[in-house]
Amino acid sequence: MKNKTTYIIDDDKLSIKLMSMLISKNKFCEEIVSFHNSQIALNELAKNCDKPSSLPDVILLDLNMPILDGWQFLDEFIKLPIKKEIAIFIVTSSIDPSDIEMVKKYDIVKNYIMKPITAQKLEEATLLIA
Repeated sequence: MKNKTTYIIDDDKLSIKLMSMLISKNKFCEEIVSFHNSQIALNELAKNCDKPSSLPDVILLDLNMPILDGWQFLDEFIKLPIKKEIAIFIVTSSIDPSDIEMVKKYDIVKNYIMKPITAQKLEEATLLIA
């Protein structure tokens, strides 16, 4: 298994629960850490920048969140001096063409996944993880 730890960053508790269940069932990773607030997730990443073993291998990131939305999270994330490659997947219910186009501006984003996440979408994500 290439993916040891996955962060789920989503303000919707039901989405986190459903994604967690699917991830566990499909053995996508060993550990799931969820955040209802992207600022807290960003703080955790910043705190562990120099500790690769304490960083996730994958981040599943929602776009539409209060406090710090997915785009703001990405803008702050790329400023962090992280020395580990972390695969980021946008997992959102947004079908806005401008969101789909905007994601192309972020090289760190591996893919744009439409909710609900399914076993097939999870399998496709696994193939994109370095």
